Amino acid sequence: MFTPHELQSIKFQMEDRIGTIAVNRPDRFNALNRQVLEELKNLLEYISNTYNHETLHGILLTGEGEKAFIAGADIKEMSKMDTNQAVEFGRLGQNVTFLMEKLPFIVIALVNGHALGGGLEMAMSADFIFATQNATFGAPEVKLGLIPGFGGTQRLSKILGRNRAKELIYSGRSMGAAEMQEIGLVLRVYETKDAMLNAAKDWVKTASNNSLYAIGKAKQVMNIANDLPLIEGLQCELSEFSALFASQDMQEGTRAFLEKRPAKFVGN
Repeated sequence: MFTPHELQSIKFQMEDRIGTIAVNRPDRFNALNRQVLEELKNLLEYISNTYNHETLHGILLTGEGEKAFIAGADIKEMSKMDTNQAVEFGRLGQNVTFLMEKLPFIVIALVNGHALGGGLEMAMSADFIFATQNATFGAPEVKLGLIPGFGGTQRLSKILGRNRAKELIYSGRSMGAAEMQEIGLVLRVYETKDAMLNAAKDWVKTASNNSLYAIGKAKQVMNIANDLPLIEGLQCELSEFSALFASQDMQEGTRAFLEKRPAKFVGN
């Protein structure tokens, strides 16, 4: 059975019920090779199966070093792949971004330096992206004769709209944090990496005053309904809304409101 102690290219630590996942290949700008992706996949499955809203309040995704969050997929490794190997590599990357996206916890990507190609795709699988002023974002795959393969063509269109996504993918150009915040991909921009990290921790701690169980359900509904017609999305919302009336958190939250006291949520 997998444990975090087996990780070699990823660091994972827990502090104050906040987990930090850091890609640890600073000498290669934290580029994603098969080992990194396999370790991320195993770790995300471990987190999903091990923690609940009482033991884990949020996940911070980052990269070691000062130059890159994740500078993309490992081009040296990709250059040796045939079509069948590329299918497996792309499927692995898509699985990782999907696992990240469907975690029932708050996930914040902390981008310092480059978030290009697969790095941008990893960041987009989080709930929010915080960035430093020196962060750069881009989908440069067309410069290699490729297209995004870890979900970028799909998530960029849904987050930015089709025209913005096409402009970013077709041009292959990099954009700074301020421009990405202006068009809606980045939520907040900070001067330094430490300031960003502290702000993210504070954000999760503040959110944990609410029902994290309800937040997880809201995340689930929004992710599912994003691919559905409105009428079906509303039905999905109604189903989870009504089901929450049987939860301990709903009963505690409404009772606390009526008694004019802070709620003490238990995460279910």
